[in-house]
Amino acid sequence: MDMKRDYYEDIQLCRTNTVLAGTIVLLTSLIVLPFLVGNYSLYIINLIAINAIVAIGLNILVGYTGQISLGHAGFFAIGAYTCVLLMVKAGVPFLLALPAAGFVSALFGFLLGLPALRLEGPYLAIATLGFGMAVTQVISHWGYAGGHMGIVAPKMSIGPLVIQTGAQQYAVIMTATVILTVGAVNLMKTRVGRAFVAIRDSEIAAEAVGINISWFKTLAFAVSAFYTGVAGALMAFALEHVSTGSFNLILSITFLAMVIVGGLGSVMGSILGAALLTYLQLKLQIIQEAPLIGPLLVELSNRYFTPEGLPNIQSIVFGAIMIAIVIFEPLGMHGIYLRSKRYWKMWPF
Repeated sequence: MDMKRDYYEDIQLCRTNTVLAGTIVLLTSLIVLPFLVGNYSLYIINLIAINAIVAIGLNILVGYTGQISLGHAGFFAIGAYTCVLLMVKAGVPFLLALPAAGFVSALFGFLLGLPALRLEGPYLAIATLGFGMAVTQVISHWGYAGGHMGIVAPKMSIGPLVIQTGAQQYAVIMTATVILTVGAVNLMKTRVGRAFVAIRDSEIAAEAVGINISWFKTLAFAVSAFYTGVAGALMAFALEHVSTGSFNLILSITFLAMVIVGGLGSVMGSILGAALLTYLQLKLQIIQEAPLIGPLLVELSNRYFTPEGLPNIQSIVFGAIMIAIVIFEPLGMHGIYLRSKRYWKMWPF
């Protein structure tokens, strides 16, 4: 029987020896991974890790606090441009520019959270959507940030060490991902995290027990924006260039899709959703090169549509996955994991 006798048993990061052993194996695998895969695979893993940071931050807002957002592409852009401009224009070291990008995004997130005090549901979604579109428009017309052409990101550097290889870049990005993931898990076990969940479940009940609804709603936006800003800064260095064309509505929808597919209210689900959709996003861009289905799709596109429409298969697959998840597994990939875990615990019964 899994009986808890102490409050500290409930807030432990690794509650059982099995979880502790699994965590050690996972961290060890992440350390040795760069020595086992090529540069392109490392590039994909870096993108997955960055998107996982965004998904975790968005899940804190959507899954744990119950607030919707379609403007996280705006926070992503703010983090990317802030970090790059601080390094290029002001000469700020990378280790200071990276958290600064997160805090600047958090400031904008706090300000955006103020309308959340009076808006909810589709109205809040429209407000955040307008914010994301406004950010890209302002930056694209700001000559200091390169305008529509964007700006080239410098090489990451830690002291005298300049990050040049894919393995070095992986080490920086994965370290940030692990730190922020552990931070999110611990945050949900604190008074702040419990307040977020209480607001999601019932604002009236939360206020009745003394939770400051206004403060914690805006704080949720700020924390979520901080995660997204840090991820945006890391993405700028992974792609070595930032431009406003990359931070569009589709990007915000993709972030939200990662959370829904992975599972609302789950850090693990955020990582799984980010991994699945990032991988599909990259592979579906070259779907015509697939051994069997590729030529078939090209033939269907040539016969009934146009070849230029073939890349839109990505949106179709994304939509189909989200519909299937909502219908068959509302808990997302995390729900599939829980079902598998329960099955093996009960096996062979």
